[in-house]
Amino acid sequence: MTASPWEGRELGSRTVSFTARDAVLYALAVGAPADRLDLVYEEHLRVLPTFALTLAQWAPDALGALGAFDVTTAVHGGQHLLVKRPLEPSGELTTSARVARVRDKGSAAVFDVEVSCAYFTATWSLFAPGAGGFGGARGPAAPRRPDRPAEHALSVLTHSRQAALYRLLGDRHAMHIDPAAARAAGMDRPFLHGLCTLAASLLPLAGELGAHPAALVELEARFAAPVFPGERLAVHGWSDAAHGPAARFEVSAEDGRTVLTGGRARFATATAGDTDTEPASETATAAQKEIQDA
Repeated sequence: MTASPWEGRELGSRTVSFTARDAVLYALAVGAPADRLDLVYEEHLRVLPTFALTLAQWAPDALGALGAFDVTTAVHGGQHLLVKRPLEPSGELTTSARVARVRDKGSAAVFDVEVSCAYFTATWSLFAPGAGGFGGARGPAAPRRPDRPAEHALSVLTHSRQAALYRLLGDRHAMHIDPAAARAAGMDRPFLHGLCTLAASLLPLAGELGAHPAALVELEARFAAPVFPGERLAVHGWSDAAHGPAARFEVSAEDGRTVLTGGRARFATATAGDTDTEPASETATAAQKEIQDA
């Protein structure tokens, strides 16, 4: 097997700061309703762990800027997040990034960009057409869905403004806001960020498992198809009792296309202080009403 010359490449470090306002905007953008004060009010704030991914978005962008792949055709194929400790409502952190591995898919390659700090380790899997064929290992196959009926069936309603709001958190790729850029990327209109779809799906899933959404410990999923703002999504989950409040899950759109596959989420066991764990199944309806004039 031949390793890619990009494998092991250090991408440097970056120090970022954030405030409670950023964490609240993130929670609203992914669908937290306005009455979830623990997620949207700075006096009671628990930061959603997936907010960390907005603080590390610089790393996959940096690899593309170095010329590892064609940034106009590469797509975000999957995401992994391991939470080491909860984020404070505001603060500063330094993240370091590297190309952990490059998998050879023949006509394409998958670049795994790993970002680490004291609070989390996050890995972006970037699917890059035209970057394969270097003789490397293909890597593991996609995880298979459980061969039993799902125990959980939940609904997530995205909002027409959701992509426009989410991009304010740092991922400002034009395809999520500009119709011309979306068409250039092969879509007929702007589409939702995959990480926004993923975080929006976790809110009701956490409630269904009796866990607080801020108690996420580990998360993994693959992005199979785009979601367009305003679509209703169906989340199907299979409990994984061996790992506490945990589940495997898939997400599909109303027309039947699967948008997230291989989903796996694990939460810390609820404590006495976790009194508000109601599912936020209508993810954007209530939340976005509150910020229509923002």
